[in-house]
Amino acid sequence: MAVQPNYFTRIEQVPELTAEEQRQLRQITEQYVFRLNDYYSGLINWADPNDPLRKLVIPSLTELDEYGQLDASNEYSNYVAPGCQHKYTTTAVLLVAEVCGAYCRFCFRKRLFKNDVHETSLDISEGVRYIALHSEINNVLLTGGDSLMLSTSKLKDILHQLRAIPHVRIIRLGSKLTAFNPMRIYEDEHLLAVLSRYSRGDARIYQMAHFNHPRELTSKALRAISALQAAGVIMVNQTPLLRGINDNANTLAELLARLSYAGVAPYYIFQNRPVAGNSAFVVPLAEGYRIIEAAKAKTSGLGKRVKYVMSHDSGKIEILAVEDNQIYLKYHQARDQSHVGKFLALDLPPGAAWYDDLVQAPATANAAR
Repeated sequence: MAVQPNYFTRIEQVPELTAEEQRQLRQITEQYVFRLNDYYSGLINWADPNDPLRKLVIPSLTELDEYGQLDASNEYSNYVAPGCQHKYTTTAVLLVAEVCGAYCRFCFRKRLFKNDVHETSLDISEGVRYIALHSEINNVLLTGGDSLMLSTSKLKDILHQLRAIPHVRIIRLGSKLTAFNPMRIYEDEHLLAVLSRYSRGDARIYQMAHFNHPRELTSKALRAISALQAAGVIMVNQTPLLRGINDNANTLAELLARLSYAGVAPYYIFQNRPVAGNSAFVVPLAEGYRIIEAAKAKTSGLGKRVKYVMSHDSGKIEILAVEDNQIYLKYHQARDQSHVGKFLALDLPPGAAWYDDLVQAPATANAAR
């Protein structure tokens, strides 16, 4: 019989926290979702108040700092149908799940976990119709929320509908569960059979894993990765650069290396977005570039594939280099297709942590591709 972890949704259910800590943190959990399980809780070193895994899932009073925006990448402007976004030409996003397997405290979509915001939808019919009518869309990302928090029967129904659209070749599953509840994956034979059926040799399913720290790559997590790979799912990983969690070259290098060992391609390292309540996690761009390059120097070419990017309102901007108070960028994706591949050389003020903080350098900002 499958054994699933017990979930906690109230801060008072965490016995490792003192009564005073529970009292202080309750004001945060009254605003934003709290979600933890006993599997992930067992990975935390509770004797260390600065334990990185603790920082990932346990609220902090810094979340009450409202500096920043709830929708820092202006996702609201991308909606074309309920629960369906279309920002980049070939990619559509279906926000399908109203709950996360784990609620990460740095989540850039924390606006979705306030009681008065309803952007996700379990009814994807209008979004699927939109995708079917737009032949330029060749890949669809199921996220939310967490796509693997859907029931297997609901996920099967969504995959069946998407596979009936000939131009949809890639389906991506955004999920933290490989790290947070790997048993949900490897204990569900029906789930693995469904994924195997719909991940075809000419049209793969990808899982966008969210391993943020190497300690999350436990034997159980590796078992879940192997099960997904055996089902024909291609595994890639993305993580923000997070102050106090992975903002160390040795930690980040270990993460990149261990992912590569497991056959999980390091895909993106995101610059943390200026989301309200997330300032404690933000690393300035100059420091972030140095950390990532130092980490890449410690790992193989497979680990070095990772790209350092900002997911900005205008597009996905790759951070190529920082040198002599200048930052060199390239549009990896763009809302305006004419900007894709555009190269920028901009002044980098001290402490700048986002594209909007940069001062345009007149002589070089419009440099040729």
